[in-house]
Parts: sequence; C-alpha cells; structure tokens
Amino acid sequence: LGAGGMGEVWKARDTRLNRLVAIKASHTSFSERFEREARAIAAVNHPHVCSLYDVGPDYLVMEYVEGKSLHGPVPLAQALALAEQILDALDAAHQKGIVHRDLKPDNILLTKSGVKVLDFGLARITHAPAVDSLSLAQTHAVSLTAEGSILGTLPYMSPEQVEGHDADARSDIFAFGVVLYELIAGTRPFTGKTQANLVASILKEEPRHLFEMQPRTPRGLAEVVRTCLEKDPEKRWQSARDVRHALRLIAAQPEPSIPSRSVRVWQGLAVAMAAIALGIGAWVFQPTAPTSPGRFEAPVPDNVTLPDYVSVSPDGRKLVFPAAQGLWLRDLGA
Repeated sequence: LGAGGMGEVWKARDTRLNRLVAIKASHTSFSERFEREARAIAAVNHPHVCSLYDVGPDYLVMEYVEGKSLHGPVPLAQALALAEQILDALDAAHQKGIVHRDLKPDNILLTKSGVKVLDFGLARITHAPAVDSLSLAQTHAVSLTAEGSILGTLPYMSPEQVEGHDADARSDIFAFGVVLYELIAGTRPFTGKTQANLVASILKEEPRHLFEMQPRTPRGLAEVVRTCLEKDPEKRWQSARDVRHALRLIAAQPEPSIPSRSVRVWQGLAVAMAAIALGIGAWVFQPTAPTSPGRFEAPVPDNVTLPDYVSVSPDGRKLVFPAAQGLWLRDLGA
C-alpha cells in the first residue's frame, strides 16, 4: 500500500479469520513500552476507530479500511456531522488514556459507513524532540517542495508539541480544531512558505476568523473552533466530549441567513433614520417639553469582543449578542 516514515504498509489476508488486514512493518524494533501502549490501543473498540488486531516485535496488524482522506471545504452540515464522528473516536480513546498525537486529514478516512480515525497513539513510536527552524522530529517529518510549500503533519501540531512537550488530550483537540477549520474554510488556519514561518504561525499568530473565510459560518461555531486553537492548553476545551456537546447545540439551531456587510450598513441607517423621524414627530406633536435623553453604559465581559450583531429584546429591556460559548444577556435596568 505504500511506505512512510514508520516503514511499509501491506495489504494482506488473515487466513485464520478470512479477513483483509493492513500490516505496518517498522524499520526498527518496538520498545517494550510501545508494545504495552499498542496493546492498550487494541482494547479500543469503536465504530469510528481503526481497530488494531495484533502487535509484533516490528509490525502491527490493523483493520483494513477503504476510504478517502478528508478534504475541505464541505457543506456546513456535513462538516458538523464528520466532526461529531471524529470527536466520538477521540473521546473513546481519551477515556482509556490514549492520545492520538498525530491527528490530520490523512489519518481520517471517509468510508461508506462514516469516519475511521487511523493510527491512534502510533506517533510515540519514535522520540519527538522540540521543533525548531533547522530540524523536525522523525515522526513529524516535513517535506519542502521546489515551490517552498510545506507538506506533512507539522501544520496540525499543537504549540506544546512544536516546543517539544509531551502531548495530551488537549493536543488532540488543537489538531481537531485545525482539521475542522480546514473542513469549513478549505484552508489551514496556520500557514507558512518555510518551516520557520509555519512554526512561528503556530506559536504566535491568531488564525483568521472562520466567518471571514466562510460568511455563513455561525459565530458560535467560529468561537468553538477558536477555543480549540488556543495556544495555551488550559484555555482550550478540556475534553472531546465538551466540544461534541457544543457542536450538537450549534447543529440543532437553524442555519442563519446572514446578509452582506453593505446590507447590514443600509439596514442600520434605515433604522437610525426611522428613529430620528419618530423622535422629530414626537417633539413636534408633544404638548410639553420633551424629557432629556437617557444614557447608560453596558460593559461587556472580559475577553469578549463586541460583534457586528447586537439585539434589543422586543420589550426594550434587555441587550443580547453572541459570545464565546453562547449568548451574552444584559438587563438594561441593571
């Protein structure tokens, strides 16, 4: 089937159980620690996880999966459905203490029965030192083409992995955020023409907001992805189950019809003109002197950026707008 950094992959038939399997042959012998971890991975039984059947001194026997790697952009509803299946797979593995460490589209196959996530935990087969502008870990090798574009798994690595720290479940959530961003926008959130540029982008730069890339993206979904891509693991979603729950809430909401920015500007001007006209009419026909206009301040919570859309409740008593993980509501009488 091909060759990679780990070794060669063969399609074979298990004659005892009469089934097709994939055999991954390693260039080097496995350590005892890796064999123990591989056997733990084999205990994960989930419809969206590629099963590991057996482990030898320098080979793995795995479920043979026919499918295509994920590629974006895809329709929003499809992206949410695929994301839920990926999160189901991550949650099943994380519950057993297994971290993928190398989640990327090439390790996620779309089959007739849905998503299959491959190669759980196999990135630990070799030691992964810190990534700098001169070298990369063997497992995460990066190829530079003649045009200078970057291929490989570096674009999906979390900042802590790039800096050489050990990966945990939150590292997988970062990689998932990169995959989901790419599914929706059709491009990766972190890019660079050289390896050093890409490393700097992962460590320092904030990606463009999803609703700038795809205007029909709900702001709640954009915030979920942004939280996945936080540089500090403590500020990310802490479990795949939490991300899945947030995405289910978004999927249950009707898809908004988002007007263009120019339309919003004209709508705002129309509302303002109507308000001015009503104010002039009230002043002209009011037999007594009008009252002084009221002023108030409504400070937003910390780490919340005021969005384009702010709504007032029908009774004029509350202010509401979308925030990071839901809706922010303020009583104007407070």
